[in-house]
Amino acid sequence: MLLEKKHVVVIGAGPVGLTMAGLLQQKGIRVTVVERDKDAQARIWGGTLDLDKESGQKALMKLGLLERYFALAKPMGRILADQHGNVLFSKRLNAENQHDHPEISRNDLRTILMESLTSETVLWGRKFTSLDLYEGKWLLHFEGQPDLLADMVIGANGGMSKLRSYVADAQMEETGTYIIQGEVADAELSCPDFYQLCDGNILMSSYRGNLLVANPSNRGTLAYGITFQTPHEWTDGHGLDFRNLDQICMYLSARFVGWDRRYHQLFNATSFFVGLPTRKLLLDKPWNSNRPLPITLIGDAAHLMPPFAGKGVNTGLIDACVLAENLTSRDYKTPQAAIENYEQRMFDYASEAQRASSENELEIRRPDFTYERFIR
Repeated sequence: MLLEKKHVVVIGAGPVGLTMAGLLQQKGIRVTVVERDKDAQARIWGGTLDLDKESGQKALMKLGLLERYFALAKPMGRILADQHGNVLFSKRLNAENQHDHPEISRNDLRTILMESLTSETVLWGRKFTSLDLYEGKWLLHFEGQPDLLADMVIGANGGMSKLRSYVADAQMEETGTYIIQGEVADAELSCPDFYQLCDGNILMSSYRGNLLVANPSNRGTLAYGITFQTPHEWTDGHGLDFRNLDQICMYLSARFVGWDRRYHQLFNATSFFVGLPTRKLLLDKPWNSNRPLPITLIGDAAHLMPPFAGKGVNTGLIDACVLAENLTSRDYKTPQAAIENYEQRMFDYASEAQRASSENELEIRRPDFTYERFIR
């Protein structure tokens, strides 16, 4: 086996990094995952995830975790409402489609993936800073924590990965769209009318360039995102302070003038806001070929893309499956050869996923956009 008696370090304990570790451990490979979060219970902000049958669900099946996913994930229908709160269209669940895209919180997904790993696999509170060569191995450095030696390093630490510069010259670019995400605690009590409008489903609404998607059931909170084209006047900064709830509520109320009071009730009940421009990691040129030891990237660290086709985490889980299969098969003479094949294949399918995301992004920025095509 290529990695027999070798030590692999995966940076990042997100879904992709933990899946990668689990697939390698199945083959008896020594793996350590390093993660900057304090512990496994650290809350991960962001909306729920849904895993596709042909990608994410297949990865969980390989780990023997698919039934656990179905047990913890929540099948949800879709409701399309207009700016007045009128329901225009709904897609309800049935026995045939309930397992197509069930929604799972990021913490619950982390929990079930941790179940596939041996104890002490993940080292928590390790913020990666840099690496060097040391006596034929990688020497990884962390902020305020001991160094770690590895024979191979896999970066699964997101779009802002500090490992990327050791692998590729790829640059991120903003795509021209901005997202404000909010969370509401006790939504049934704090914004009851909007909560009732959702009716236990994911609610979508769009009007004149303001797009809202809300999930009323995200591990005890209602999570939502508002998407719009980045205003031209924001070239030097938007001036929004996301720690100031009142300021963000006022900004959203101004953007949503004329919308039904239930939407404004949602904004006023929000207990947490965050804003971010959407970014894309360009896959427009080959990665560096002069790597002295095995090292590569998977997930957002490799191919960050806008979230408008639901392909980000699913593409990352394909990465984990392809790379793990290459590294544990007998088809390659060296880990570097296995990595090179993975990267060639990844460039193809990840570029296609990025194209789909970008096409959807351009469509949703049209003033006359409606979500109806997305939920039929």
